[in-house]
Amino acid sequence: MVGPDRRDLGGVFNEVAELYDRVRPGYPDEMFADLVALTAMDEESSVLEVGCGTGQATRSLAALGHPVTAIEPGAELAALARHRLSAFRAVNVETSRFEEWDDRGRRFDVLVAASAWHWVAPSTGWRRAHDVLRPGGWMALLGHVVVRRPGEPEVYAETADLHERFSPGNPDWGHPPIEDDVRKTDEGWGQVRDPGGLFGPTVVRWYPTVQWFDGDGFADLLRSMSPYRRLAPGVREPLLDAVAERIRTRMGNRASRHYLSVLRLGQRTD
Repeated sequence: MVGPDRRDLGGVFNEVAELYDRVRPGYPDEMFADLVALTAMDEESSVLEVGCGTGQATRSLAALGHPVTAIEPGAELAALARHRLSAFRAVNVETSRFEEWDDRGRRFDVLVAASAWHWVAPSTGWRRAHDVLRPGGWMALLGHVVVRRPGEPEVYAETADLHERFSPGNPDWGHPPIEDDVRKTDEGWGQVRDPGGLFGPTVVRWYPTVQWFDGDGFADLLRSMSPYRRLAPGVREPLLDAVAERIRTRMGNRASRHYLSVLRLGQRTD
């Protein structure tokens, strides 16, 4: 399946904004404590968040007391983020793609992208990130890597035949990597293009997290993900109904989704 064009990001998730907010994993408190410690942020440090979605990471940043400007291309996602973040006076959500965003000369101490940077065009995104940061500023990529543990039941292994039946030959289907193998990938910026000399060496921190779902809940999680959003409804819904039924009948209606949440940090070079 051809992946979604970056310009389609708002539409991909915009149509399921409430579902996205409900089922997507948040980020551990330890990650934000490390972000503050490693970047030496204080209450005056300003944060730019790129691709805030419904504000899951934004809430944690705002709770630390930092002024946050958050950019989100999806109008419905941005509206929900504004509602969720209305109690934080120092948070401003602007509806725009980062590549087209009017910074109005503003400069920031930290740029954060939580599970969003892969949607930004690398040809312009890294240079723009460098330019909107103050000298000595930091780039922070937050994310989740779905992993599996040997010997533990894993949904994709249990439903591989269903995925192949409803969407045969789809390259998006596959088993998550082993957790210990992922921990070895502790250099660079992960799966996004390297920024060259715009940022210094990365600091990487891992945080194991887990979500638990019943069959219907796991199907809802998949409904919020881009590979499934891009399927035609006549393919997606029968597939996800079958996945939910498989979890009910073969997995005791209880399925886990293990992650290694990851923080990758690099300081702007001058």
